[in-house]
Amino acid sequence: MINSDFSMTILYVNNVPKSAQFYQQILTAAPVELSPTFCLFVLENGLKLGLWSKYTVEPVLQQLDLVSSSEVLFTVSDKRMVDDLYQSWGMELEVTIVHQPQQLDFGYAFVGLDIDGHRLRVCYLKSDE
Repeated sequence: MINSDFSMTILYVNNVPKSAQFYQQILTAAPVELSPTFCLFVLENGLKLGLWSKYTVEPVLQQLDLVSSSEVLFTVSDKRMVDDLYQSWGMELEVTIVHQPQQLDFGYAFVGLDIDGHRLRVCYLKSDE
């Protein structure tokens, strides 16, 4: 067992500056580090989100690794926020909506895709109200 806290997620992206701009809008936070090949956001809860160029990551990605297959989960405090973010992300930001808000087994959620195809799930983790 690892004797440390999980504190950071890194997404491999095509264009770091473009993805940084996208996530700055989604997170409503500025990156604490930004270069052509890497970007780092530190969120209020301490979690870190890194964006690393898939072309410069070490070790080099294999061809199959270039397909995006990750999901970032954003939990919100009430069901209305899911609907509000669904509207604003789908209408104002560059988020492709792939799953409209729906009650699922674990909560009320929708799913969008970022500009690299990573899933962005917004969820209210409560049962039906």
